Amino acid sequence: MAILIKRGDIVLCNLSGDYGKTRPAVVVQSDIFNPTHASVVVCPVTSFLVDSPLFRLEMSPNKKNGLLKKSQIMVDKIIAIKRDKVCEKVGVISYKEQDHLDNAIKLWLSIEN
Repeated sequence: MAILIKRGDIVLCNLSGDYGKTRPAVVVQSDIFNPTHASVVVCPVTSFLVDSPLFRLEMSPNKKNGLLKKSQIMVDKIIAIKRDKVCEKVGVISYKEQDHLDNAIKLWLSIEN
């Protein structure tokens, strides 16, 4: 059975390639496409912290986001994965974090408001 996911959810997923391991990721794809599309666009999350605040957004662990350690959303590693690579939902980012993420994605992709 498919996991119901929404934009802003933090999910555990199996990524392939250079970042290939089970890791958290934030769903950034529009909710319009989430129920039916075969893939989902996510920004992976890492606990390997780097000083790049424009495209690595820090998050502290809490009950709402389900993270276990201080982490960063890797806006510079945005990726589409097959829906069946999503293992489970572990949390959700806050509205403030979603706003920061939206702005970072716009900057990274050079999208004007």
